[in-house]
Amino acid sequence: MEFFVAPDDTSASLTLQTGPGRAFESLSFGNFDPMEAVIEWECLLAGGSFEELVEADEPRVVGGQDDDACVVFTLSPRLTAALADATNSRLSAVATSWTQLRAEDGEIIDAEIADAIVSDVAALAGSARRRGQGVYCWVA
Repeated sequence: MEFFVAPDDTSASLTLQTGPGRAFESLSFGNFDPMEAVIEWECLLAGGSFEELVEADEPRVVGGQDDDACVVFTLSPRLTAALADATNSRLSAVATSWTQLRAEDGEIIDAEIADAIVSDVAALAGSARRRGQGVYCWVA
């Protein structure tokens, strides 16, 4: 999976088959469900419940479908802003809470890796906001 910055949904959806590659600023990660993660991060950073976000169709798919081999989805503007505005200590607290949520489901994510993932995606969100663009995720 790759989180990346793109100017709009159309540009982001064009990455569906090949991924964002070098055309977009991106971060590559593995070994966690990114759709579930962004919902959990939004709950932890901005409030609300997992169920409310799922019912609101967050995160919004812009290319492919859940049953396709590849999918591209966008982080909500609310989550992007919350990530971009969060302090380092707030991001670390979110990463710690996220590892605890994942552990409750039997998924172990190293605390340092979780901290790096959340911090790196937050930096990407800040970069996207400075450019007036969005944050997307490509999953193959």
